[in-house]
Amino acid sequence: MTAHKDLLSADLTMGTVMLRVGDMTLMSNYYQTALGLDIVAEADGGQYLGRGSTPLVHLQPAGGLHLPGRGEAGLFHTALLFNDQAALAATVATAAQYSPQAFAGSADHLVSEAFYFTDPEGNGIELYWDRPRDSWSWKNGEVEMATLSLSPQHYLDQHLTEEAVVGQRQSGADVGHVHLQVGDVKTAEKFYVDTLGFEKTCDFHGQALFVSAGGYHHHMAMNVWNSRGAGPRKDTLGLGEVLIQLPHKDDVGSLHERLTQHGIAVANTGAEILFDDPWMNRIRVSVDSGASTQ
Repeated sequence: MTAHKDLLSADLTMGTVMLRVGDMTLMSNYYQTALGLDIVAEADGGQYLGRGSTPLVHLQPAGGLHLPGRGEAGLFHTALLFNDQAALAATVATAAQYSPQAFAGSADHLVSEAFYFTDPEGNGIELYWDRPRDSWSWKNGEVEMATLSLSPQHYLDQHLTEEAVVGQRQSGADVGHVHLQVGDVKTAEKFYVDTLGFEKTCDFHGQALFVSAGGYHHHMAMNVWNSRGAGPRKDTLGLGEVLIQLPHKDDVGSLHERLTQHGIAVANTGAEILFDDPWMNRIRVSVDSGASTQ
């Protein structure tokens, strides 16, 4: 991990990802049926979907907007983290059964086991389980990750249980990380590491940057695989907002000061701050409601 004097709190967590949606019925049905999420709350015509009382995805109606182009900046995927392999297998099974053509691949990343899907409006989704932290390998300050073969059928044969299927909606899940498409990695590092205060955990051949707080493998990532050279985002469907949660009010205040010092325009509501990255991806930072606010 890179050393940095102004680091984000080690207790940072990722919060709800907001998507701007063209067809609410289609999208809501996908997230509920394919991914086993429930409507946690409804507001302003939108829906918050999650597990238990934890919202993971916020679907906000945005009729009239177009889908983004493949090469534009924006969302690469929202990654939902599961507590155990059986819970992951249960949701992989329902997602594959609901829409087999939405399956986009799978991989053993050494730190995690991951399965990839695409929702009906083209937003990427990763479903994954983390290997224990003490099994991760670090070398020269970077975590060792790879993309190794992971057979979905073998995984389901090995880990899917009737108990996990029946209890799917009762098993917890979190937004583990958010992966973005950006125009270039150097600008992403300057913003997300040097300014925002994440630590760089992996630089993949100058094509992708992985960053985290507190020694996680990554809370956010940015790549140029489809979007090298992309400029600021247009007003489209897709990613509406990424939520980052910090444990204390002072953490949010310190970040506000740091962003302002770097010339970043910040809206401050008192409870949270909102700002855009260099590609107009909206970031919201608030105090984690589950943490102490002192």
